Amino acid sequence: MGDHFEKGQQALLNEGEENEMEIFGYQTHGCRKTLCLAGSIFSFGILPLVFYWRPAWHVWANCIPCSLQEADVVLLRTTDEFQTYSWKKVVWIYLSVLDNTFGLTPDHPLITDEECIINKAIKKPDLKVRCIKVQKIRYVWNNLEGQFQKIGSLEDWLSSAKIHLKFGSGLTREEQEIRRLICGPNAIDVEITPIWKLLIKEVLNPFYIFQLFSVCLWFSEDYKEYAFAIIIMSIISISLTVYDLREQSVKLHHLVESHNSITVSVCRRKAGIEELESRFLVPGDLLILTGNKMQMPCDAVLIDGTCVVNEGMLTGESIPVTKTPLPRIDSSMPWKTQSDADYKRHVLFCGTEVIQAKGACSGAVRAVVLQTGFNTAKGDLVRSILYPKPMNFKLYRDAIRFLLCLVGTATIGMIYTLCVFVLSGERPEEVVKKALDVITIAVPPALPAALTTGIIYAQRRLRKRDIFCISPQRINVCGQLNLICFDKTGTLTRDGLDLWGVVPCDKNGFQEVHSFASGRALPWGPLAAAMASCHSLILLDETIQGDPLDLKMFEATNWEVAISGDSVHIKGVPAHAMVVKPCTTASQVPVEGIAILHQFPFSSALQRMTVIVQEVGGDWLAFMKGAPEKVASFCRPETVPTSFVSELQSYTTQGFRVIALAYRKLDTDHHTIALTRDKVESDMAFLGLLVLENRLKEETKPVLEELISARIRTVMVTGDNLQTAITVARKSGMISEGQKVILIEANESTGSSSASISWKLVEENKHIVYGNQDNYINIREEVSDNSREGSYHFALSGKSFQVISQHFSSLLPKILMNGTVFARMSPAQKSSLVEEFQKLDYFVGMCGDGANDCGALKMAHVGISLSEHEASVASPFTSKTPNIECVPHLIKEGRAALVTSFCMFKYMALYSMIQYVGVLLLYWETNSLSNYQFLFQDLAITTLIGVTMNLNGAYPKLVPFRPAGRLISPPLLLSVIFNILLSLAMHIVGFILVQRQPWYNMEMHSACTVQNETISNLTTPPTAPEKDRSDGDLASFENTTIWFLGTINCIIVALIFSKGKPFRQPTYKNYIFVLALIIQLAVCLFILFADIPDFYRRLDLLCTPLLWRVYIVMMLSCNFLVSLVVEEAIIENRALWMIIRRCFGYQSKSQYRIWQRALANDPSWPPLYQIPHSDLPGCGQGVSYSNPVFESNEEQL
Repeated sequence: MGDHFEKGQQALLNEGEENEMEIFGYQTHGCRKTLCLAGSIFSFGILPLVFYWRPAWHVWANCIPCSLQEADVVLLRTTDEFQTYSWKKVVWIYLSVLDNTFGLTPDHPLITDEECIINKAIKKPDLKVRCIKVQKIRYVWNNLEGQFQKIGSLEDWLSSAKIHLKFGSGLTREEQEIRRLICGPNAIDVEITPIWKLLIKEVLNPFYIFQLFSVCLWFSEDYKEYAFAIIIMSIISISLTVYDLREQSVKLHHLVESHNSITVSVCRRKAGIEELESRFLVPGDLLILTGNKMQMPCDAVLIDGTCVVNEGMLTGESIPVTKTPLPRIDSSMPWKTQSDADYKRHVLFCGTEVIQAKGACSGAVRAVVLQTGFNTAKGDLVRSILYPKPMNFKLYRDAIRFLLCLVGTATIGMIYTLCVFVLSGERPEEVVKKALDVITIAVPPALPAALTTGIIYAQRRLRKRDIFCISPQRINVCGQLNLICFDKTGTLTRDGLDLWGVVPCDKNGFQEVHSFASGRALPWGPLAAAMASCHSLILLDETIQGDPLDLKMFEATNWEVAISGDSVHIKGVPAHAMVVKPCTTASQVPVEGIAILHQFPFSSALQRMTVIVQEVGGDWLAFMKGAPEKVASFCRPETVPTSFVSELQSYTTQGFRVIALAYRKLDTDHHTIALTRDKVESDMAFLGLLVLENRLKEETKPVLEELISARIRTVMVTGDNLQTAITVARKSGMISEGQKVILIEANESTGSSSASISWKLVEENKHIVYGNQDNYINIREEVSDNSREGSYHFALSGKSFQVISQHFSSLLPKILMNGTVFARMSPAQKSSLVEEFQKLDYFVGMCGDGANDCGALKMAHVGISLSEHEASVASPFTSKTPNIECVPHLIKEGRAALVTSFCMFKYMALYSMIQYVGVLLLYWETNSLSNYQFLFQDLAITTLIGVTMNLNGAYPKLVPFRPAGRLISPPLLLSVIFNILLSLAMHIVGFILVQRQPWYNMEMHSACTVQNETISNLTTPPTAPEKDRSDGDLASFENTTIWFLGTINCIIVALIFSKGKPFRQPTYKNYIFVLALIIQLAVCLFILFADIPDFYRRLDLLCTPLLWRVYIVMMLSCNFLVSLVVEEAIIENRALWMIIRRCFGYQSKSQYRIWQRALANDPSWPPLYQIPHSDLPGCGQGVSYSNPVFESNEEQL
């Protein structure tokens, strides 16, 4: 129903974004609404419940399709694989409420300017705006373009000149009022969800509705004991869930509440500066930042002055970041794309802390509000927590199918029951009760509680290892992980960098390494001056703070930081400028100090930073620091040593972090503001290399070895240098000895040539001599045989990854199959890489320290954060132990939890089928089990097993294969079907044999031994069963036999289905479970062999001859032995299933398996020394290098 729409009735919301949705227009239809209301009354509330579960049905039933322009209701459908529906009412915002404040008319100049989205949304002459609110974001109807558009942000098309011109003086009061009304408050409101709301939402879960139905039925049949037990279990389960949700709601509320109550200074046009609450801010407002510390209540672009900001909330690293003002460039280009540099260096993000604000030339620090409320960076993070991406895990889809199969089985049983009891002349109400009973028997109401306990136990075991989980359902997904992406710095390697030394250079090339370990100070010169001044450190509360690399470099100089105006006065230097000067203990230095006049801050996109400084009473200088290749490109060629490449390789191949330094003298006739970055960063003189050591964490190598031995792929995704990353990959064991590394370099298309890729084989030199400048990368002419079949690894940079994604999309899957090192990756590229691996059907885990990894942590199936910052709130798992040891622990627990879930599904299926078969056999004789018989099986046996079977911990060793990820896998299905058939056969044999016993038609007392004759007065003959049998008259030989067979069979099945190795601890180590089984079996055998009249009467059992009881035990023993042999010799025999798969030619349909098979048969892969080109410059699809093997699979990628 909702797919046949004319033009204008359907559109895309947030096109191209992660939260893209289809939107359909509907109009409420009075007649339909009346019919639905009547249906709700006559169905006793069932229809509204169905509409609650299926929002689309609600809209289709109550409304008729119409254009979006006329719609009063919109239906939303996500464009991902889940196709989730929701609906929203279209509401009107009336601007007439502002009439009293200032006379607003349709031709008012404020609303005639149609450049602005807000004005395009105002319907004239009514002065009203149509809007919807979806996932906390407000969308208004654009009357000119005929679509819903996001509101609460400045338009992206604005140029920097336009921002300065239009918003540089602030908004008028009237503009503020209109924007405030349409955009809504600048607040990230996460209300603490009331307990009653959480309760209702949880109770309306379909399974709890089924439990309610079951309980009502049981009360009508006086089966109140188990009904109370299920009620108690459900109350406990619901209470735990509600408590957990409430706690998360409170935590999230506290996380954001401070954001909504900040007082800010705003400059209003014609009215000057005024203070107001941050919730009244609107996009376009002009913020005035004072020198005091403050939390940013919105996203704002800096237009005057500089700020030092702590972006720990966003990046996970509490490192001060310098923000520079947006330059006023006379260009019509959007401000975000007007320069090569990252636009984010001009943006103050919501939730970050401004720790220092400096105005230019003693002026004010001004920023224009870009985005408010949930449109901001912090709002986006909070929304990702409130509306997490649904998880596509086949286990949960299979669970629904499993339950539907049970419902189907129950339906067959209901038809059978109706036929039997109607033909036997039972009262209609009894027939209905018996038929409904079959549903509650076939579909076990205790299933959710049993599955939840397994997850709770796993969560508790993880907590003991300091691994905390905010999404418990993801624990099962951990069991399927087969590829883990690791960040490098802070994750595989230690956080801090140690300064190993500097390599100065002069006209004759590189000089001897100066080691700081010796304690000798670096001789004075431009290199020492660069180390002292080329950084973004700040003085805060008398302590120097900043990037760890900058700190290490500065500390090595033995200099100190001061602020001009306090103790240092330099002519021409503005007050409060930073000054670095030598300590009293420092060696003789010919300068008093160096004033840092201006900074061009570091940007990961530019890979460098530059400062303009002035020596006290001396020259103006510019110092640059950054990635060696990048810095060398800005230097005069004659100043860069000829051995630059080999010298750099000598350090990076050993895993050192290398930074280059350069400088130039500046003319003093320029003002620092007039000097652009392009002018300063040219004709530099190369100074040397700064070599820092980034050591592996002790735990890294053994953990990676454990994962690799378990055939779990490990991939490094880092923002660091490519060569350093390759070396760390080798040292850590990610790339083992004997395995080759192939460098992939992809170049963007230029005017004269199309995009291209080159492959180069890298061979590691085992013995590196420092003085030797020989080749450290050998480009091989041939590929030896061992470089194939998985013994080679691809390494590439973020730039190459981007080019391949855009221009060589058909090659990307092949490259990813052996891609191990991805360096210089931006946060967006990390997320994109994770997504590409997921497209290949890998179950991807991402482990990072929170710095730049947030997107990838959210995107992965399982995100594991080693940081406790707010940035990692969205990560499902957080480890308080800051190393990667948590990864194998998590995988082991995930595998154990997954196997436990399968054990519970199998056991619950068998338990319900055993009871189902027994009851249907007894229905044939118009008999049934009594309430106490049901109670003993349901409560004393199954509930106890459900609670204790899950207690097995994870097996301590990771095996090189994963547990089945699906309930409908052949071994699992065979196990369930075989055991159902075995139980059915045993019940039928017992049912028929008991009727053929010579004592069956005798008076009851003669069926027992003489000692048991006292029972005869408690029983009645089973011959000619009465048609109107009450619950107290259910005793019969069939009933007794079926009950003993079913009850003890439940215990046997629990023992057989409780799996141990290789994913869980052996069953005998689950002491509570084993003890429970022993006690249960002992009690059952005691009841079987002990003739206790009162007990037998209470349980509606009849006394049988001793020999028949022995027969029952023999039948159960045969069942146990056959089931055990089949389970161990066939079901759990992995080697046998592998042979069966080969015999039938079965091959995995996972995309990565398909690619593996294709690559194994492709002699031309990897294509070393070929340079494929895209067909056209800028072409995103065509690749001249092609292989027919892959073309057929391309659509599936």
